[in-house]
Parts: sequence; C-alpha cells; structure tokens
Amino acid sequence: MVFYIQLKQIMEIRTNFEDADFWLVRKGSENMVGKPTKEFSMEHIGPKLNNAGQSIADPQFLYYYFMFLHGQGIWSKLSKGMGRLRHLSVSDVKSFSMPIEDKDD
Repeated sequence: MVFYIQLKQIMEIRTNFEDADFWLVRKGSENMVGKPTKEFSMEHIGPKLNNAGQSIADPQFLYYYFMFLHGQGIWSKLSKGMGRLRHLSVSDVKSFSMPIEDKDD
C-alpha cells in the first residue's frame, strides 16, 4: 500500500542550513528554481532527514528523487513570481507530499 507523507514530517527544511543533506535552488529562472545541488548557499533551501525520516528514506535517494521532481517541473509549478525570476518558498517544500510504500501491507 502507498501512502503520502508531507516532507515536514520527515525532514527539517530551512534556508541557510549548512548541515542539510543537499539544497534546492530557491530563486532563479523557471528552469533553475527547485533544482537540487550539492553546493551550499545561504539562499538555497536545505532539507535534512530527521530521525523519523532516516527510518523511511536515504538522503542520496531523496537527492535523486528531488532531481526527478525538478525534471518533471513540479517545483516550477509551485514557484511564485512574474516574468523570468521565480522563487520557491520553504513552506511550499515543507507541505509537499511524497509517496511512501508500506512494505508491511
């Protein structure tokens, strides 16, 4: 069985987060906003698995999952702004729900 969980339930998510597992570009063009990166910037959104999240997922898997979401245009659709400059809010990332497979079912 598959259920959905909000990222804020399994991750700490904030900007200026040097210890994050990876980072998402917060501001930029429609093609750049939400793009995962391994390079820290104070402006990027940094997600890090909490204790509950570590029992569900691996940070490396999530990095590639977020790359998939970026490639599908998910973050671009959630971003705000007019014209060429877009921005993604921390609350948009926190409230995003991802599917989790319950292996006990």
